[in-house]
Amino acid sequence: MASKLRARDIMSGGARCVGAHESLMDAAKMMRDLKVGCLPICGDNNRLTGMITDRDIVITCCAEGVDPATVQAGSMSGELHWIDADADASEVLRTMEDHHIKRLPVIDVKGGHQLVGMITEANLAKNLSDAEIAEFANRVYATAG
Repeated sequence: MASKLRARDIMSGGARCVGAHESLMDAAKMMRDLKVGCLPICGDNNRLTGMITDRDIVITCCAEGVDPATVQAGSMSGELHWIDADADASEVLRTMEDHHIKRLPVIDVKGGHQLVGMITEANLAKNLSDAEIAEFANRVYATAG
């Protein structure tokens, strides 16, 4: 991995948030329209409050017979991990590996603590060596034995 790369160099910019008060149905439609499987959840102040995945909607809502139009996205906010836009690439990788996550919001701390992008596995694949990709996959996808 190029040692001078920062999170902002790796990320996909223009991440869109679903509002905490919007419904899971709204979140699902937004995911469909954006062709993504995960969305950041932002509060009324436009600050990141959580993340929601398509799997979250299916497992915790639809599979339980709950109407996704009646559940607010903010109610699905779980443990949140993010990275400063100025963090180096090794910190990005370490954060994703340590928390076994495949998507990482990027926050511009110096720029008002605003969400500026997302780092996904695809972003890593474009910036990591084959050995680093293999190590990432081993650490993130390994099951406890």
